[in-house]
Amino acid sequence: MAKVVISESLKDEIFRKFKNKSLEIFSLMKSLESYPNKGKALGNIDGVVIKEIRYQKFRFYFITDGHMLKFGTEDELANLLIRFVRMSEKKDQQKVIEEIKRIISILGEKEFE
Repeated sequence: MAKVVISESLKDEIFRKFKNKSLEIFSLMKSLESYPNKGKALGNIDGVVIKEIRYQKFRFYFITDGHMLKFGTEDELANLLIRFVRMSEKKDQQKVIEEIKRIISILGEKEFE
């Protein structure tokens, strides 16, 4: 099983915006532990894949090791780290994706911890 990590700032934003529905969203995010290939790929920077999953009109963005996701064995996928970093509505989607790409290219994926 892959490991799903959700940034603290994103957790706070989800609790604030969704209140009672937040548990449903966290469950959707945690489902990636069993199905790490789930989600739509949006880009790849230095081997880091940016993907999204949707909940109603919202997008939740996560990053992971693209090489391991694509070519990894079942045992390697068990050690895969999936890190949720941002969320947006459909109208802000492109701006948020560009921000994630910029942060990864300048500072690296560790900036999202």
